[in-house]
Amino acid sequence: MMTTAMLLGLAWKSLVIAGLTLGLLRLARQRSAGERSMIAHAGLTALLALPAAILLLPKWAPLPGHWFADAAPATAQKIATTGGSAVDPASATASVPAVADLAGSTPSMLPSATDLAPFLYLVPLALLCGMMLLAVVRLFAMRSRAEILVERSWLSALAEAQRRMGFKHGTALLVSEELRSPISWGVLRPTIVLSPKAVGAVGEAEAIIAHELAHVARLDWAKLLGARVACAVFWFNPLVWMLARESHQLREEAADDAVLLADIDGPDYATLLVGAARHDNQAALLAAHGVAPGKDSLKRRITRVLDGSLKRGPASASWMLMSLILLAGITAPLAAFSATADKEAAMDARAVALTSRETAIASAQAAVAARDVAEKNAKEAAASRPLSADELVGMRAVGVTPEYVAQMREHGGSMDPDDIIAAKATGVDPAYIGRMRSIIPDADLDELIGARKIGIDVAFARDMKEHFPGIGIDDLIALKAMGVDCDFVTEMRRAGVKLRDVDDAIELRATGAYPPGKKAAKVAVSKSGATVRIGPGPVIEARSADGRLARIEAPEPPQPLEPVTPPVPPRS
Repeated sequence: MMTTAMLLGLAWKSLVIAGLTLGLLRLARQRSAGERSMIAHAGLTALLALPAAILLLPKWAPLPGHWFADAAPATAQKIATTGGSAVDPASATASVPAVADLAGSTPSMLPSATDLAPFLYLVPLALLCGMMLLAVVRLFAMRSRAEILVERSWLSALAEAQRRMGFKHGTALLVSEELRSPISWGVLRPTIVLSPKAVGAVGEAEAIIAHELAHVARLDWAKLLGARVACAVFWFNPLVWMLARESHQLREEAADDAVLLADIDGPDYATLLVGAARHDNQAALLAAHGVAPGKDSLKRRITRVLDGSLKRGPASASWMLMSLILLAGITAPLAAFSATADKEAAMDARAVALTSRETAIASAQAAVAARDVAEKNAKEAAASRPLSADELVGMRAVGVTPEYVAQMREHGGSMDPDDIIAAKATGVDPAYIGRMRSIIPDADLDELIGARKIGIDVAFARDMKEHFPGIGIDDLIALKAMGVDCDFVTEMRRAGVKLRDVDDAIELRATGAYPPGKKAAKVAVSKSGATVRIGPGPVIEARSADGRLARIEAPEPPQPLEPVTPPVPPRS
């Protein structure tokens, strides 16, 4: 599938190939037109082979991967690490926003510029290919309507030109009133079509035939179609258009050299070119070569024809071999080169990890939803079934009334008889539920019953909420169980102790720490870390911020003194 990254790689690589070919043509400007034409068409062939080479050749990434490191490697590593692991159903819902923020919380309905890039590339490509096919169809349609030329002078000129040029294939010689100047095309069945005006100029027959046969012998029609395809594929690259235009000019100049090498007089041939330029076909047929030069090439071609000092002749075998080496030497490494191969692989792994994580989260969410439905159905079934005698007696014993049940229903309480009895027995009423949920919004009935059992009241919850804003009902239960109250937290903070969260307060209380003013033990520092001793007692190890290990011995609670019984004096 075509991507924006592929198009960008195709763009800059085609710029390199086309620019390098144009530079070589400039360096070889003293060579013959045939040799320079070989360079130009080697470059066009390299451009045509570039897309297939990019797809087929293995990636070659010589640059260090850290030059193209991702802007957020920690995020990608985290996703790749957790992507395949199991997700806790209880935390699946909380994990969804983080993943949604990374992948895009809400998918946009409008296509992005990255999605539109392949479409914007394919539209001009299709139009240019369609125009080329239309031109080829028009050529063959015109051939079917053209008449066979039977003029003996032209047939003699064709036979003589074929003999001089060593051309052994048969060539169709036609005449068509749809043309203003001669043209030629074809590879297996080459065709030369003359205009009625050209047929009347019998004196120019040999020069015209020699020029068109030169195009046929050099397979210029296939080169023309290749240049058109290159322009269609790389329509966005101006250097490719320049190279295609230069290759067309060089094909015509090489055909002119072939005419002059066939002992055609130079000034007479220059006169033919000037006359043919006035009767150009005005680009009505884009897929054929002709004698008539374009407006931009007329001066250049006439100057070359009249300059007897120029080197003329076809490209030699060594020059053709050099062109092939140039073709392979440029296209293969450039097509395989990838500056971002490692980054693309990392992005692919990241996408796979993200997909795996999203799948796991979706499965966990489905499990949570199924569990909620099952609990809801169980509660509804329990509420709809008739109460047993034991349940009614238990409710009556703890003071459950219909009004109490209705109020609990309003606060989202459980309608299970056992839960109602437990709530009433521990003093959990709708007022307690409402005040506690104003402090801990996500507390459910079971958690509130457990909190009430160990003596957590609204005042304790409010005080702890002020000290630890992110506290939960489980944290309240842990604090109460460890004997951490508001006074303890306040005294510790006044003494300069940093209590960042509930765990710090519980750990400090568990170590038997005392309020300020108590005598501290001496501190001994060793090579492996710091050892802090606060009297005898249990040892707690902790690692400091610089990586050293700290061992803290907490004091044992003071033991009560045993009463001393005075000795009883012996009776006398």
